[in-house]
Amino acid sequence: MVGLVLTVLAVASLAAWIVLLFGRGGFWRADQRLANETSGVGGASGVVAVIPARNEAGTIARTIASLRAQDAVGGIGIVVVDDGSDDGTGELARAAGEGDPDVVVIDGLPLAAGWTGKLWAMNQGVAEAARRWPDARYLLLTDADIEHGPDVVAALIAKAESEVRDLVSLMVLLRCRTFWERLLIPPFVFFFQKLYPFPRVNDPRRPEAAAAGGCMLVRREALEQAGGLSAIRDRLIDDCALAAQIKTRGSIWLGLTTTSASLRTYDRLSEVWRMVARTAYTQLDYRPANLLGTALGMTVLYLVPPLAVVFGAIAGEAVTAAAGGLTWIVMMGTFVPTLRLYGQATGWAIALPLAALLYTAMTIDSARQHHLGRGGAWKGRTYAAAPTVAGDAGEDVV
Repeated sequence: MVGLVLTVLAVASLAAWIVLLFGRGGFWRADQRLANETSGVGGASGVVAVIPARNEAGTIARTIASLRAQDAVGGIGIVVVDDGSDDGTGELARAAGEGDPDVVVIDGLPLAAGWTGKLWAMNQGVAEAARRWPDARYLLLTDADIEHGPDVVAALIAKAESEVRDLVSLMVLLRCRTFWERLLIPPFVFFFQKLYPFPRVNDPRRPEAAAAGGCMLVRREALEQAGGLSAIRDRLIDDCALAAQIKTRGSIWLGLTTTSASLRTYDRLSEVWRMVARTAYTQLDYRPANLLGTALGMTVLYLVPPLAVVFGAIAGEAVTAAAGGLTWIVMMGTFVPTLRLYGQATGWAIALPLAALLYTAMTIDSARQHHLGRGGAWKGRTYAAAPTVAGDAGEDVV
């Protein structure tokens, strides 16, 4: 009886994977990449980077240095908003830009009611950018732990100009060196692409919208027309909320890169767990039914196949083992392009069910923390639940 149930579930899982393989915009190909073409881009385009920074002493200097090296755009304005750091982030940022009038560091104001901390800091940076560089056409909203490749900003502008995009975003390369990073980071990128297939996000005719908060180039006029950052001021998942706002009026593009990289480390499971649990239940609109559906879906897609293989092998149920094995192979095959993006051995694909199990547990824990009043906790702040909007998605882990 158990073998029959597992066989049926494995076949259902296989059918679901076939639908994902052919009916989800080819998300698994991981082929939405930013070209290196930067011709025709110059200083006339005008771009100001806005960096909200809260306790980023270990990375802020490298982030600023990488932006100052963007020679292809003829110079770039940089505004760092020190958001109440207590680790010397502001002082290190000022030292990194010493002698450069295009690097401005301001102290953030106390958090205003109704705002999340990052968006409040970003909003102050956007206002400062408008005051100092009123003619700049673009804003680069980026994080304080991203090291950008030397021509990335020029390539982003070229993409925006050539395809008339109002927002161009990159999911930067996340660090993938330790055991936990190798186990969990490529699956995170894979799951994000599955949730919001990049080819569909990039199709102006489709409603899907998403962005990666570590690197978002936005046309200033488009941001203003969308109501500015105040229109999404209470969002925990701010990047995809902004993408949804922009796409209602224009065109957006989201892609992958190996040129810009996150400097953030995830040496321990607890570090990844804390990052995911912060917003996972937000993504589910704080609804228990959505949580249950997600847990069941992840179980059928990722856990049933290996369970069927193991049970079939032990119980001598060849059909059960074969059904689970075939489904597991299809699952692993879709994951391989993302592993290659990260330079990881394809053998890591066999561990995708384990990663899925851990992410499911993190999501359940996110709901638990929410009901205990600790949902949305991040860098010393805890936020109450806010209503979500269509298009919200999981924040990137940078």
